[in-house]
Amino acid sequence: MTPDASNAGSLAALLAGLSLGASLIIAIGAQNAFVLRAGLARDHVAAVVATCVLCDWALIAAGAVGFGALIEAFPALTSVAAWGGAAFLIVYGALSFKSAAHPGSLEGGSARQVFSGTGAAIGATLGVSLLNPHVYLDTVVLLGSVASGYPPSTRVVFVAGAWVASLVWFSALGFGARLLSGLFASERTWRALDVAIGIIMWGIAASLIAGELL
Repeated sequence: MTPDASNAGSLAALLAGLSLGASLIIAIGAQNAFVLRAGLARDHVAAVVATCVLCDWALIAAGAVGFGALIEAFPALTSVAAWGGAAFLIVYGALSFKSAAHPGSLEGGSARQVFSGTGAAIGATLGVSLLNPHVYLDTVVLLGSVASGYPPSTRVVFVAGAWVASLVWFSALGFGARLLSGLFASERTWRALDVAIGIIMWGIAASLIAGELL
């Protein structure tokens, strides 16, 4: 293969990883709603964003080296994640509805506390990131199966593209949320967001439970 052909192949792999990673990450879901709320409250945003990105990176890398086959071979792993994720989302959704009853605001540039500390922020982020079998199907199985179609030299570039998509999206969502702080100076807006997040969390939990029972 000529250098030009090699460079073109690497660029194609990078763009493929970037576009597929972005298409799987940029969707309304529990994790994105969680990051958005932390960003709007300006509470431990760096810890939340870093945890989401590192979880994504680890799962994408695992898929690229073949762990997708392990998950497909042992479906009980996703079943455990489904029930654990449903329980976590039900509790977090209930907390969102409770918060909607006492919404507060972002008056005077002050932050609304979401977490009791950095450890709590990281723990909650790990829960919403990992206790959802969909994340394994998307990152480990789907991205992993696509990555396996590339030769080792360009597979690394494909993975790098997916990593870039994850880093850019979660950073923009978490740190960019402050641009909406003016809108969230209203208690009514916070109440609407908390209700929407509660509905998203419970909706995903219901879909996980239905998937296990049907």
